[in-house]
Amino acid sequence: MEEHHGQCLCGAVRFRTFGTLRAVIACHCSQCRRQTGHHYAATNVRDDEFSVEGGENVTWYRASAAAGRGFCRVCGSALFWKADDLDYTSILAGAFDGPTGLTIGYHIYCADKGDYYDIPADAEQYPAGRP
Repeated sequence: MEEHHGQCLCGAVRFRTFGTLRAVIACHCSQCRRQTGHHYAATNVRDDEFSVEGGENVTWYRASAAAGRGFCRVCGSALFWKADDLDYTSILAGAFDGPTGLTIGYHIYCADKGDYYDIPADAEQYPAGRP
């Protein structure tokens, strides 16, 4: 069974995953860019294969009616994205201790990307969410 560990910048929030991680999805929408300062690059894992230590330090921001974005209330590190009706949590790939073996699977909301960078042609690209 795969096991991966990660944390926020200050270490107040630590997490472990106990299952197979999905390939990284790079989201270029304006919400993700505003939260992280660039695009959002996240994998995910089933909720029953995921544990958080220091969960009292996670603040959830409701950026939409359907999902929340979790970040460390101490250092501000963006960590998680959780849709209300799904049984998995997205975790920012950069929050994991390496090496992870993760690769980018595809890019979404490419039509909304910032004008200061190009999206590499290394993976599929979708103008909005993946169909």
